[in-house]
Amino acid sequence: MTANAFIVGLAGPRLLPQERDFLRARAPWGLILFARNVETPDQVRLLVAEARDALGWPAPVLIDQEGGRVQRLRPPHWPEYPPAEAFGTLYSRERELGLEAVRLNSRLIAADLADLGIDVDCLPVADLRLPEGHGIIGNRAYGETPEQVAALARAAADGLLDGGVLPVVKHIPGHGRARVDSHERLPVVDTDRAELERTDFAAFRPLAHLPLAMTAHVVYAALDAERPATTSPVVMEEIIRGFIGFSGLVMSDDLSMGALSGSVGQRAAASIAAGCDMLLHCNGTLEEMEQVAENAPPLAGRAAGRAERALALRVVSDRFDVMDARLRLASLLGVSR
Repeated sequence: MTANAFIVGLAGPRLLPQERDFLRARAPWGLILFARNVETPDQVRLLVAEARDALGWPAPVLIDQEGGRVQRLRPPHWPEYPPAEAFGTLYSRERELGLEAVRLNSRLIAADLADLGIDVDCLPVADLRLPEGHGIIGNRAYGETPEQVAALARAAADGLLDGGVLPVVKHIPGHGRARVDSHERLPVVDTDRAELERTDFAAFRPLAHLPLAMTAHVVYAALDAERPATTSPVVMEEIIRGFIGFSGLVMSDDLSMGALSGSVGQRAAASIAAGCDMLLHCNGTLEEMEQVAENAPPLAGRAAGRAERALALRVVSDRFDVMDARLRLASLLGVSR
């Protein structure tokens, strides 16, 4: 397998001829699906199969299936899953039940994804829910303390891995204090380093063993006043690889988001220069995808090793009864499902 260090989205529910040509010529490492790519289970399976055929190998296929506000697969074909906040509430009442519920929830999501050929979920969210933070995180967070968030995020990741689906922890090293939505503008966090290490960054330390992580397009002024984490060698080296000790593959958040400046190609180059292993581009615009491809190096060296170790985890490791799990989860959450 020869791949380049980027992941792309597609324009719609069918693989277009020009997209097929792009995938064959540019060889991205993987794909990411959004609601615009989803109609029915059979349609998604076909899209995944056609894209992998164009790439020539079983490349990873990503999706954001968190539950709550952020889930690309929805009724009537797929269940509605609760937001992370629901598991935080249960955890606050009874720790072990909260951990059981979040793991069951992720294992059910993994079963849905595996049925479609999707093998990477951009979950768990390890950002803290803080009073000053923008609502873009909100109930996507498992709680307000690093201990609770890390425990639930780890259990959620374990549930995905049990089902052969790779988790992507986000948004490393923490989006919870951002006062604006990074999809639209660049957040600047002026909290001092010691406090960040005690809170936001601390939530990611127990997750340092996970295979994949996604960066935060957030400036931490105490570390690098000019560049967000995605394009900051300081944040990457001193915090993500240093203080947090993250050992897996690090991908950028979406390069087309409003938080970043410069052309898409410049954003891609800056992210790689900062230490990102992988570039993520989501909007499916072919002209922008070409710019990313131009600035994406071949996947090699330590980045390739991290990618290989991640892909080796795409193995179902447990026997699983979906109906029993749904009934147990409904019982734990006290809702009908």
